[in-house]
Amino acid sequence: MRHLMIALLSACALSGCGEKNTQPAPTTTGKHAAESGDASTPSSGEAASNREAADNKGSRTEREFQQLSNQMVERMWRLFPSWAISNGYYQVAEQLQAPDQNYRQKVLSFARDYRNQFSRFRPEALSDNTRTDLALINNFLDETIWKLTVFKPHEWDPANYNVSHGFALILNTDYAPLDDRLRTFSNRMQMVPSYYSAAEQSLQNPASPQLMLGIQQNEGALSVFGEDLEETLAASGLTDKEKELFNTRLAATRTAINEYVAHLQTLHASMEKADSFHDFRIGEKLYEEKFRYDIQISMTGKELYERALREKDRLHLKMDELADKLWPKYFEGQKPPEDILEKISQVLEKLSEHHATKEDFKASVEEQIPELVEFVNDKNLLTLDPEKPLVVRTTPPYMRGFSVASINAPGPYDKDANTYYNVMPVEELPDDRAESFLREYNTYLMQILNIHEAIPGHYTQLIYANKSPSLIKNILGNGAMIEGWAVYTERMMLEAGYGDFSPELWMMYYKWNLRTVVNTILDYSIQVKGISEEQAMDLMMKQAFQQKTEAMGKWRRATLSQVQLTSYFAGYMDIMALREEIKEKLGDQFDLKQFHEKFLSYGNSPVPVIRELMLAEINNSSNGQ
Repeated sequence: MRHLMIALLSACALSGCGEKNTQPAPTTTGKHAAESGDASTPSSGEAASNREAADNKGSRTEREFQQLSNQMVERMWRLFPSWAISNGYYQVAEQLQAPDQNYRQKVLSFARDYRNQFSRFRPEALSDNTRTDLALINNFLDETIWKLTVFKPHEWDPANYNVSHGFALILNTDYAPLDDRLRTFSNRMQMVPSYYSAAEQSLQNPASPQLMLGIQQNEGALSVFGEDLEETLAASGLTDKEKELFNTRLAATRTAINEYVAHLQTLHASMEKADSFHDFRIGEKLYEEKFRYDIQISMTGKELYERALREKDRLHLKMDELADKLWPKYFEGQKPPEDILEKISQVLEKLSEHHATKEDFKASVEEQIPELVEFVNDKNLLTLDPEKPLVVRTTPPYMRGFSVASINAPGPYDKDANTYYNVMPVEELPDDRAESFLREYNTYLMQILNIHEAIPGHYTQLIYANKSPSLIKNILGNGAMIEGWAVYTERMMLEAGYGDFSPELWMMYYKWNLRTVVNTILDYSIQVKGISEEQAMDLMMKQAFQQKTEAMGKWRRATLSQVQLTSYFAGYMDIMALREEIKEKLGDQFDLKQFHEKFLSYGNSPVPVIRELMLAEINNSSNGQ
């Protein structure tokens, strides 16, 4: 889930990790006439002159905004070099900021300085595209200030500190000859001991789930600096002196990571004994603030939660109808239970018996990708780019412990690099957990997963995002739009006939869509209402029909993150509403492919921003502009 990488890298950056519609500006003609003491209608020549002056002023304002925007991004990459690397900006790849108090003060000064500079631009004086860039910039800067001064994850989230991702990208991305990348890798390693020393000093009162994830993922980080790296170095063209220096820095890096892991383990033992962990539940006030910055829709977290409760009940009724249809086929001669949830559960359990083995799960994922490509092309749902590689791989150790599957896509500066579809190593699970996992991600549901993660979900959307002319809309990506698009494509594909309208596939789709809804309920219930693990497991297993392994993983994830789990339902809901709104406006002229491609052309913008831009273009077209 690229949603997740954006969210994690953004949080990482702030901890020092290397890792209403506004109307167009009114005409100035009347204002100029009043100032000259002449209230009469200007001549055609005067009007033309005024329009030209206004156009020139508007162009100048746009240029000034773009210059300041570019300047901010360049400065930002030097403060957040790992974030820069993930976007394909390798000019700062040798840098690694130590996340100490001095660094955080620099980030705070950066955010406050640019927030002040951008405040001179009046939204109504900007074009639609630039105005929405301004809104994204202001949201990013405000959130940066809020995280450093209010939320303060640098004090309680040890998982924010992990150098491995940036190093892995340098090593595995062919943006330069290998020898040059190894030199960059070597120079960057110089800062690793200082980085982890600053991380230890920054942590004050960690939360338990984040502490355990920090241990797990930093132990996994050692895989980036392991024997394979030594072999790559030995076979390289670096001089003997360069190799000796590299190995010295490599040893210091391994020591720094091991010492950080040991520090976290000691912290965990002492805090567990004293029962003094930071509360991973952030409470209503912080939750609503974070929701406003992260999700960017026109409702509060509580309002979305209440809407999700209603949607859960609606989906149960839909699934009940399908269960009645499927029951005679799979339970011939048996009377269905009176309880509709029990009836639905029994049908789902029967369908879940069809699944891959733990040894061939990854291969099954790979095999389905060409089928999805063929369907999208045959149905003319949107244009796919056959030149952009998608590599299915086992999730690297330093990224495990958070999600079942995810996408790592290249950034806007290196658009031709590989996109990785990360799949959990199911073959490493004990047989009982593997069976539970495979029943959850059965033959039907795995197809929905691949639509979501790959085609035409995350993989396709992020390729389009890299083509967006707005760099801001790409790099300041909105998780609700990114996740919402992936969820939207699941329903869109089935509506277009994927799976030949199989009731079995639709039944599993509703289960998957119910998960999207329950994610919102779960997140709010844990972080704000304080429900227990037992209550959360009941919600997921009894009301959302999830297997125990899936539910256990989701509980853990909901204790590790806040708000992010609501992004699926929030974005999906907004995209579906926008599609229906534009359908109603265009009538017979509505074209689904055109809607998809226009929607995706705006990069990773919040859906309300995309709505504003799409409706403005439709209105301008209707008015002959």
